[in-house]
Amino acid sequence: MHIGSHIFLLILMVGFLAPVVWALASAFKPANEIIRNPLSFDPTMWTLDNYVAMFQDVPIGHGFFNTAVVLVVKGAITLIFAPLAAFAFAKYEFPGKNLIFGAVLVTLMLPIIVLIIPLLLEMKALGWVNTYQALILPGAVDAFAIFWMRQVISAVPDELLDAARVDGCSEIGIFWRVVVPVIRPGLAGLAVLTIMNIYNDFVWPVVVANSEQMSTLQVVLSTLAQNITGNRIGADYATVTGELLAASSVALIPLLVLFIVLQRHFINGILAGSVKG
Repeated sequence: MHIGSHIFLLILMVGFLAPVVWALASAFKPANEIIRNPLSFDPTMWTLDNYVAMFQDVPIGHGFFNTAVVLVVKGAITLIFAPLAAFAFAKYEFPGKNLIFGAVLVTLMLPIIVLIIPLLLEMKALGWVNTYQALILPGAVDAFAIFWMRQVISAVPDELLDAARVDGCSEIGIFWRVVVPVIRPGLAGLAVLTIMNIYNDFVWPVVVANSEQMSTLQVVLSTLAQNITGNRIGADYATVTGELLAASSVALIPLLVLFIVLQRHFINGILAGSVKG
């Protein structure tokens, strides 16, 4: 049974990783070879031509820069204000607490497509279309982040907070000096999920940032074929495919590195977030 479970997990791993490995390896192959023999892996034929052509034809640098700005600012807002809201829901009693928290959870059931038009009209009224404000502020403190951190903070013993109050610590001091050090695993897990969600977000950026200057990485990737054929006369299907794979590989590497480096923190955070309040 033990061996069988290992074999099953190995098959799953191969199934999940095979497309990723194929995309990364094929990006180094000559464009015509990708179409002619897609499953071949001959290191002697590998070249950087796809990457060189892709950086010339596609404004992927703008996409990375805009995504980095949104990631840093929006991620910071999420990781600061979501735990603060969760701390209030987990450790304080106030009128309408359960009703407000229930309303927050209800927003988890709303599909993003339902919110796009109202949000877009709001951004237009504020004059924020094609701005960083529109990319960053909507959804910066989302219901899932609050729910996640509430579950984690609920497990912090009340005795720790009472002891800090006896020592004369302020409420905000209790949060930063007592609660935050205890909830670091859950906060790290939330950080990884937040980074992945912001990095992979496509629907909202493609609606609110329709200019090339403000396009995030995922929006740039979605318009790669048009950019390649528009910037290179006579670009054929093989050329477009090679550059698409090169661009996808460049976009994939940061997330792979992030997950490999923070894998332990992510798993600990998942376990911390599973604690019942």
